[in-house]
Amino acid sequence: MSDSDASQAAPPSNRYDTMEWAGAFGDLGTLIPFIAAYIGVLGMDPFGILFAFGVSMLVCGLYYRTPIPVQPMKAIGAAASIQAVQTAVVTPGAVHIAALATGAVWLLLALSGLMRHVARWVPAAVVYAILLGLGMGFMLQGVKMMHGDLPVAVAAGVIALALLRSRRMPAMFFLLLFGAAVGIWRQPALLTQLLSTPPSLRLPSWELAGIDWDQLFVAVVMLALPQIPLTLGNAILAISHENNRLFPERPVTESGIAFSTGLMNLFSGMSGGVPMCHGAGGMAGHVAFGARTGGSVVILGGLLLVLALFFSGAVVTLFELFPPAVLGVLLFITGLQLAAGNGRLPEARDERMVVMAGAAVCIWNVAAGFLLACALHYAMRRGWLRL
Repeated sequence: MSDSDASQAAPPSNRYDTMEWAGAFGDLGTLIPFIAAYIGVLGMDPFGILFAFGVSMLVCGLYYRTPIPVQPMKAIGAAASIQAVQTAVVTPGAVHIAALATGAVWLLLALSGLMRHVARWVPAAVVYAILLGLGMGFMLQGVKMMHGDLPVAVAAGVIALALLRSRRMPAMFFLLLFGAAVGIWRQPALLTQLLSTPPSLRLPSWELAGIDWDQLFVAVVMLALPQIPLTLGNAILAISHENNRLFPERPVTESGIAFSTGLMNLFSGMSGGVPMCHGAGGMAGHVAFGARTGGSVVILGGLLLVLALFFSGAVVTLFELFPPAVLGVLLFITGLQLAAGNGRLPEARDERMVVMAGAAVCIWNVAAGFLLACALHYAMRRGWLRL
């Protein structure tokens, strides 16, 4: 084999250039709101959350070498926050157990070989419906976040559109600078508070002491079980499809993604973190702002680790500084990338109906949309239903 053939056969390496740094922040629109909810509503320790995310991102970026993200599991995050407000039954311990439970499920599916069979049962039209619905849902959520602060949203949108394709002046850097400037101008006391918080080294600790049966029930029944269909659709099947479409030279398998999902959730639950997954929307966010390798994920993971180890006491203040309208712009662009990046609708009329119906429901609830699209596909395939 010649040197040129060997270089072509060698797996691509991570990059850490300007565009990878810009793409590293493309997923903040989903990351920040959920972390803020866990910290602000449930009173969870920022250290454990950031530490688990940081380590998981470093490992995934170095292993996969594509912008495969590490995100909070949305159904668990939403359920935990809502229930904590309404009934005060969800504790940080229950969230840790939910991470362990979901980790065990996906490890079992991956190691037993069942994940390969599950992936074959889900048709391409259903995966397309999930991606389209997620994209539209992200765009709608972005519009909602922008609506409360239109001047900032318009200014951020102009910056993003003007620089989105620029490799010399990445849009993400200017959006972050703009958001920080607006936050400092509106709330100068927060900047003073940030600057007055000294660095303080913290080390990981075991977080599962004092768990009781009530917390175990809440974790498994109220948090972990409703998340499984959503994770299967968005964070196993859809992310595998997106990765292999965008980066065919660095393919992944559904079983491999399920295995890494299981491992990082077991680690997160034991180190004080929250349930995590590889959401397809997160990859769209990284890619939309310039990421093309796992370097972007390594960069973000490294920054989160630094925050966890030295500045976890200032994390809440840092999140309060960033305007929600700018996060809304990030979510809108991410959704546009996800919804528009999957080609045309299927040619067959019945498959188009599956995609459109599933996508519409996915805007409201991805798990429900996934189940509906599967049911419609097999019902029409067997002649039980005609649309």
